[in-house]
Amino acid sequence: MADAKIASGEDARVIELMRPPEEVMRLARMGASHQTRLSFMRAILRRVKREGWQVERTVWDVDEKGVGVGVYEARGPERTYSLIAYANDLPPDKRSDRVIATEWDASFALYDGVPTRADIDRLSDNVPKQEAGRCAATELVLSRANRSVRLFDYVADCLSQGRQPDVAEIDKVGYLMRTTAVYGNGKFGLADRDLYAAREEAGGPFRVELLAVWLIRAFTVDIVEHMARVKGGDNAVPLDREIRRRLGVGNSTGLGMAPFLVTHPALLNAWMMARETALARVRALPAATAGTIRHFREQLDRAHAGLKRWRTPDERQSLRVCELAGDFDKLKQHLESEELTGPEPWNELYQWSAANLTLEGQEAVGSLMIEPHGALVDDLAGEMAAEESVSYWIDGQMTLSEVGEMAKEKFGWAMATDFSVADQTARFWYVSEEKLEPRLGERHEEDGAELEQRLGIGCEIVAMMQELEQQHGNTLLAEFLLRHPEHRHAARRVQIAARCAYAEIHDNVLSASMMPIDMLRCKLAFFGASRFDPKSDRWVRITMYADAPFPDEIAVMEADDWAWPLIDEAQPA
Repeated sequence: MADAKIASGEDARVIELMRPPEEVMRLARMGASHQTRLSFMRAILRRVKREGWQVERTVWDVDEKGVGVGVYEARGPERTYSLIAYANDLPPDKRSDRVIATEWDASFALYDGVPTRADIDRLSDNVPKQEAGRCAATELVLSRANRSVRLFDYVADCLSQGRQPDVAEIDKVGYLMRTTAVYGNGKFGLADRDLYAAREEAGGPFRVELLAVWLIRAFTVDIVEHMARVKGGDNAVPLDREIRRRLGVGNSTGLGMAPFLVTHPALLNAWMMARETALARVRALPAATAGTIRHFREQLDRAHAGLKRWRTPDERQSLRVCELAGDFDKLKQHLESEELTGPEPWNELYQWSAANLTLEGQEAVGSLMIEPHGALVDDLAGEMAAEESVSYWIDGQMTLSEVGEMAKEKFGWAMATDFSVADQTARFWYVSEEKLEPRLGERHEEDGAELEQRLGIGCEIVAMMQELEQQHGNTLLAEFLLRHPEHRHAARRVQIAARCAYAEIHDNVLSASMMPIDMLRCKLAFFGASRFDPKSDRWVRITMYADAPFPDEIAVMEADDWAWPLIDEAQPA
């Protein structure tokens, strides 16, 4: 890519090897995203390890029915963050992953500091109610989770009888509990992000939310071991550490997350820019060391073996997992003759993958290429936040001719779309009245399009361009927008796209063929999620922190060697 503005500070070869947005920002490729070293879960655990954080369970007041409270204090160099977990004895008929649920097996708040007993009591009247309760600025995150009942009960029964669960049963699900929401940034009275964004440990994207999830993972094991002791008494045993590490935290994510990538263009650009710069830096290396080659091959073997634990009944994703296994076979065969010893070997390998593998395989190979190069790329994890307010300003001194040329350059995909065709405007995005959550409507079949959110960026750009064609090219944008304020949003997006190469999805999100799950997967991969298990084209289950160290072992374990499971741990015993 020749535009040096998109990667300031990088040398010319890195900039040249940056993948262009018209390739990277297509939904099909975004929907094949994999975690990388820069994913947020991995970045926060590297910090926890580097800074020597201490985590202690300071409160465990849970009765024989599994009802009560636990508190986990995570003490960093400057601050302490405390997860307050409220356990519930939930009747089966009230257990639901839907956002309209009103009760859960557990609910959580991440508290800024160390809570007093009065804080715990206050929050006990609010956190279990979630949306119906009220939090304060001392609370940073609000979450809730339900048990994966079959696996939870199976593990509790095994431990109560003094035996360990079968890892094959563990791997069928991969988690004891799954969250159905992890809220932050001022929702329901929580602290606004501005209150803590300047903190080094909390300033990156979703750092406090994912710290909370890591602590929730510890709670899920503690509560199953507690129930095993209730049932088995002295016969009960704790979960084996190696088996325990296979467990992550599940999550059910639906349409509520999808519009985020459209409504936060500068932030999306920061995420994509970091990942693409990391890949380009690796591709630009003139040679590969023996150590990085060995590391890459080890990670490839682990990723290949780990596919046995990526299980999904979804036909589309199941096929893609099978294709990925085939891609890994092809790659291993290729590496038998290509020893990565020539000039720019990583670039040669990437080009081979682009020509020979599926999108799923190409993105996995990109992740695997980045993996051995932490010293080269990990600094980019600190560049993935964005001050989005600066994107709101519109340069009104630009002429309409300049705006038009900029739009043609950055939104060619939109110009090539015929929005007069019904299928290209088949959907509309709106916010539900009941839960204030994003939803997707069928424009030509349902009422409600008058409530549409402005997510159809391509359609808006085309409409603005049609109006610009009727204007004099030397007219200032400010003058035009005074007469046509309905085009302010489109003009702003054009100017953002000119500054931020990866700010826009290069596909029509109103199209009948659009798959919202592609947006979900892209965002969740940046979080560090794995084992994507679509339940429709509009919601997905994932696993977080599977194979990662637990708080009581991170001091003596590698903090960042868990994205692909160890081969001997990937195979069911």
